[in-house]
Parts: sequence; structure tokens; C-alpha cells
Amino acid sequence: MKTPGPIQLSADEIAFVRGLVIHEDAEILALNKPAGLSSQGGRGQVHTLDELLWAFAKPGKARPRLIHRLDRDTSGVILTAKTKPGAGFLGKALMKRAFSKTYLAIVTPGAPDSKVGSIDLPLRRAEQGREAYMRVCPPDHPDAETAITRYRTRAEAQGAALLEVQPQTGRMHQIRVHLAALGRPIAGDARYGGALVAGGHPVPRLMLHAAALGFPHPAGGERRLEAPIPADMAGLIATLGLG
Repeated sequence: MKTPGPIQLSADEIAFVRGLVIHEDAEILALNKPAGLSSQGGRGQVHTLDELLWAFAKPGKARPRLIHRLDRDTSGVILTAKTKPGAGFLGKALMKRAFSKTYLAIVTPGAPDSKVGSIDLPLRRAEQGREAYMRVCPPDHPDAETAITRYRTRAEAQGAALLEVQPQTGRMHQIRVHLAALGRPIAGDARYGGALVAGGHPVPRLMLHAAALGFPHPAGGERRLEAPIPADMAGLIATLGLG
């Protein structure tokens, strides 16, 4: 498939995406993606993160390549490769589940009954009009995909809890669907039954943040990168007494 050519970006867009960088070396570029920015395939006139990566391309060269994706309304660490060999190396590592992903999520109406646990529920993709959803399904369903999510409760308060979540597989919307199936949907997740008010306070968006990413580096060794919690989520954590 032909690689799309360079996209013309405004000075503001270039400054914006450069301001998201949390780590860069000869092989990789990692960014702290804000909520509301599509990783790829966005609709409308706003550029996706994948398109904004042209801000880092050298003259006549390709832009960095996304190694994985985050949902549009999920914030946090997202990794790209600056070279084709690096992209191949990281892609294989991702397929082998050599990545360690840690998310933070605010859930309602409180902490799970088991403060630490593992959710092992197969998922299947379902279409509703132009929208794609994931649904829990029996293991013998023809479209079933294995999905495992580990979690632990970091803090709890009246009507809400802060969970640390580590998906062991990489299904679309996996954390969101699994926590909803547990009866603890993520605050602000209207698609999967999340509350729009937590503890009497409005929830500005999906309260899910990719806080840390561990992975083998193409140049050798292991790396762990972290992204600070965005202000809106940090504010709600403080307001709810989950800090």
C-alpha cells in the first residue's frame, strides 16, 4: 500500500504536537496524547495524531510510525518509531505481548468488591451504524477474542474509585467494556454506561489515562515511559478525594 505523502501543517499544529513529546531518541518518539485527539482515521477537518507526526519528518523522509493506538478520548503515553527497522522490532514485540501497559481509570459507583482482580471475558466486535462497539460474549462464539484485564484499587471514596488497570491483551475498548461488565464503568464513558456525574461533580470526559508504558527498546534493554495525568482528570481525582 502506498504511503500517504506529507501533510501541510500550520505553525500552531506543529507547535502543538511538538509540545506533546515526553521522550525522543534515535529510534523512538513518545508523546502524551491529549483526550479528544484521534490516533488515526478521524472524521472531520481536524488532523489526527498520525497526520500531525509529519511535523517530525525530515525533508524527503517518512514521518514516525505509530506502534499502537489509544481511543480518541483516552489520554496518555503513545509510542512511535522513527525508523522502519525500529517499527518492525516494536511491532513484533507488541504482537508477542512484550509491552506492559498501565492505565488509571476513575470508576463509579465505587470500588469493585474485590480490590484486586483479573477480568477474563472474551469480546467480540459489533457494528451499530457507523459506530463500532465491543461486547462480552461466550468463549465459543465464532467471533470471540480472548481478553484479559488485571486491576487494583488505588483509592476509593463515596461513589467513586481510582483503579490501576493493566490489560494483558489489546482488544479495542477492552478496559472500558471489562470494567463495565464488572459493574464499575469508567466515569464519562457514555458509550458503555459510564456516569456523567461522580460524587455530585460533572465528569468532563472519559476518565481513562495511559499512565505508563514498558517495552523493549530497539537499541537494546527495556524502557518505561510515563505521562502525567492531565489537568481535568487530576482535578476530578482531587475533588473526589481520590488523590
